[in-house]
Amino acid sequence: MQLIDFTLCDLLEKWARETPNHEFIVYPDRNLRFTYAQFNQRVDQLAKGLLAIGVRKGDKVGIWATNVPDWSTFMYATAKIGAILVTVNTSYKLSELEYLIKDADLHTLCIIDGYRDSDYVSMVFELVPELKSAVRGSLHSNRFPELKNVVFIGPQKHRGMYNTHELILLGSYLPDDDLLKARQNTSCHDVVNMQYTSGTTGFPKGVMLTHHNIVNCGQSTGDCMHYTQADRLLVCVPLFHCFGCVLAMCAIITHGGTMVFVEEFDPLLVLASVQKEKCTALYGVPTMFIAELNHPMFNMFDLSSLRTGIMAGSLCPIETMNQVMSKMNCHDLIIVYGLTESSPGMTATRITDPPEIRATTVGTNYPGVEVKISDPETGEECPPEVQGEICCRGYNVMKGYYNNPEATAKAIDKDGWLHSGDLAVKTKDGYYRITGRIKDMIIRGGENVYPREIENFLYQMPQIEMVEVAGIADEKFGEIVGAFIKLKSGQTLTQEEVQEFCRGQISRHKIPKHVIFVDDYPKTASGKIQKYKLREMGAEFVKNLCQ
Repeated sequence: MQLIDFTLCDLLEKWARETPNHEFIVYPDRNLRFTYAQFNQRVDQLAKGLLAIGVRKGDKVGIWATNVPDWSTFMYATAKIGAILVTVNTSYKLSELEYLIKDADLHTLCIIDGYRDSDYVSMVFELVPELKSAVRGSLHSNRFPELKNVVFIGPQKHRGMYNTHELILLGSYLPDDDLLKARQNTSCHDVVNMQYTSGTTGFPKGVMLTHHNIVNCGQSTGDCMHYTQADRLLVCVPLFHCFGCVLAMCAIITHGGTMVFVEEFDPLLVLASVQKEKCTALYGVPTMFIAELNHPMFNMFDLSSLRTGIMAGSLCPIETMNQVMSKMNCHDLIIVYGLTESSPGMTATRITDPPEIRATTVGTNYPGVEVKISDPETGEECPPEVQGEICCRGYNVMKGYYNNPEATAKAIDKDGWLHSGDLAVKTKDGYYRITGRIKDMIIRGGENVYPREIENFLYQMPQIEMVEVAGIADEKFGEIVGAFIKLKSGQTLTQEEVQEFCRGQISRHKIPKHVIFVDDYPKTASGKIQKYKLREMGAEFVKNLCQ
């Protein structure tokens, strides 16, 4: 693979010169459209505005927002001046926000008014009460000494905060030479983005990603789907996550295509936007695709323009994969596997792989990336069909965890291999199949139980829409198996029926001791199931049984 030594802004400016009138960003519900040239001009004005309020190379600029139109503008504006965009999970609460502002040493925080039941403005005022009396640009926070600015993304005015319009106005007064000097001081090997790990297994850490990491991952991702400038991607995954800002944003910017946005996931809005804008590609985690397929108005929409897309976050049931490919016309749908620390692509299926391979494996290594299965105990490479930890090495490996050399050394070994923490096997045909997560493995009375194996077996029951298996603490065995099942609409099932289905088909120690029926699953904002919360739910369920 030929690696690209471009920054994000090199690519934006290239398309603004070569295809200035080609649409780059579209918000169909607002009828808001930016061509490459228009967007680049807005980015320049905002970049100069950030310079005007004191943001410099290496400063951390946090963005706490859904997929609003100027999310992308801030991403490119910070990149142009060498600042580092720190993405903030939209579901964060007060203590999580406080942790991130401190841990990331944020210089500037950019926010919207709120999301769902969270009022971002009130939360920021609670954490930074000095804002209410501070002159903008002269903030001195006792709790966050590094924090100098808060910016409201939108036209509204709030005490002590700049808003987007004011920043762009400030930028219009700054000489272009100031931006040019900052721009010339950037390198493709600079950190451009910091993302905090989802926290599914522990305390979030700031993953430092460079232009080189994410641009080349975007190039490879688009190549896997045969992207061209004619492709129009419907983006309904959050931009604060790698799925949005790398697999979507960087795959499009490297190929000169168009992004069509919805501000937050809504299956009806997604279906309507695909039809209206004749989108050719669609992304999502399996739960998103299931919600679209099962929407009562699904058959009303023309999805014939769709060709490809990405399903990621977890393995997809084969039946769901087949339905997405046939009913939604995504016959070139691929699976991408990776983690934030790998920018995020590590492996991917290809559009030439048969459907059963795309539904049961995560494909082969990304172009230019080495992948191996390593014995967690010895570090030796495992032969085919032997389970171990999936690791990778290459251009996609993060620069490290911010201010955390110990955690970085644990994640990236002395030979440059990034250890994922995920269990996998390499098939005899060279495909990788994820079998579970090292920390998700259930140890029942000394027997290792891998949740993925049981989940795949239970999906054979026609009443089940989704199933997640997790360990539940037990005094006798240490852990026992719990199955958390979401039923298809109108279906019924009992714990006894599930257990009877398993008897004689899987080993006794793998049969779920407890079956818990749920309406939904605890998820991160990027759509990943939080297994540790399922374990907590299981413990509470068992406790109630014993009362």
